[in-house]
Amino acid sequence: MRTECKNFESRTYRNGDTVRKCNLDLAPDAPWRCPENCTGYERRLADAAWTHGSLVVPPTPPEPAGLDDGSAAAVLDAAEDILNSVGGEIRAEIDAERTKGKGGMLKRLFGKKR
Repeated sequence: MRTECKNFESRTYRNGDTVRKCNLDLAPDAPWRCPENCTGYERRLADAAWTHGSLVVPPTPPEPAGLDDGSAAAVLDAAEDILNSVGGEIRAEIDAERTKGKGGMLKRLFGKKR
């Protein structure tokens, strides 16, 4: 991926896992590469008073077979479709729980005691 793009983000967790992603979700082959002629590419400001630490991000894992034939993007698209299909149901369940327990914790703490 283009690490010099202002939309690129990398985060390393305590267990050593590293996430590399495009904040605009325009890199279907993340973390290995961005699309050619990406519409969201914008060069990051060059050393604009940034303080760089000594943390070294682990190298990007080797590129898997299948990126060039579009199969990786197809798997990610299928996963996104699954999540989008259940998103409305999950949102409805959360809204129903909130409506049912209107007032929530404040009502329990400060409600009238009988």
